[in-house]
Amino acid sequence: MRLAAALISVSCLSLAACGRSSGGASTAGSVPEGGKTLEQLWRDGGDDVAVVPGTDHYVPGVVRVSFLVVDSKARPIIRPRAHVWLARALGGKPFLEATAMLESIGVPGGARADVTHIYVVHFRVNKPGTYWLLAEPLGGRELVHAVGNVDVLSEDPVPGIGVRAPASATPTLASAGGDAVQVTTRIPPDTSLLRYSVGGSLRAKTPFVVTFATPKFCTSRTCGPVVDVVDAVSRRFENARVRFIHVEVYTDNDPAKGYNRWMQQWHLTTEPWTFVVDRRGRVSARFQGALAVGELERAVRAVAR
Repeated sequence: MRLAAALISVSCLSLAACGRSSGGASTAGSVPEGGKTLEQLWRDGGDDVAVVPGTDHYVPGVVRVSFLVVDSKARPIIRPRAHVWLARALGGKPFLEATAMLESIGVPGGARADVTHIYVVHFRVNKPGTYWLLAEPLGGRELVHAVGNVDVLSEDPVPGIGVRAPASATPTLASAGGDAVQVTTRIPPDTSLLRYSVGGSLRAKTPFVVTFATPKFCTSRTCGPVVDVVDAVSRRFENARVRFIHVEVYTDNDPAKGYNRWMQQWHLTTEPWTFVVDRRGRVSARFQGALAVGELERAVRAVAR
């Protein structure tokens, strides 16, 4: 996933403790933090830290944002919850507040992805535009703040919830003549995720998970474990009638050649993306960017019934 799009890495500052919402999202009749602007909250003093996005694709409706808060030594700050505010401008007053929960990725990751946890928050945004987000991990010796942007698009070409999945003839180990190097960059190869194609699964009317990701060429600290997450969840559903599929994102697995035809068929311009598709062939859940084992497992259980 390209890092700059969703939450721009900027300085983060500590904040003196004050009243907090108990969770969820608040949009009507409340004045978060006594009517202070987002910039006033941000500039109350403290150490500089950075925020790293796990998602960068948002559309009006319920928005899922995943992110890391990283300290000055590039170490993720791991605390159970983070308070989140949203405003229409850095100098504007927050109109929404919510609680981000720390989710365990649930897999080791790898040399290029040293992340074990991510923050995930859901809130509703009804109009497109650029919004400013402020996150404060709660607890610990120091209070810190991280600020960035959430760009909500006016149109979304990516298959959404309830939309029929494109019948893509995605590659399999069999179509590659057993040569795993042609169809995956994961080491060791994720052969259990290369048995089925999207098109074949649609014809079989079988629920499936498909992840478009490239373990070797991912461009952020949060995208590397995605295939490992899908693989881990697949093992938990070995006795269920659910298929799990991995599709690489680049033509001939070469970033210089751009995204392959299967990415284009799904209208994907970033990676990784993970979709859960029900037996009717319709998308029941989708995850852009980093996701945790628990998130995906809950979504798979909904279609495995």
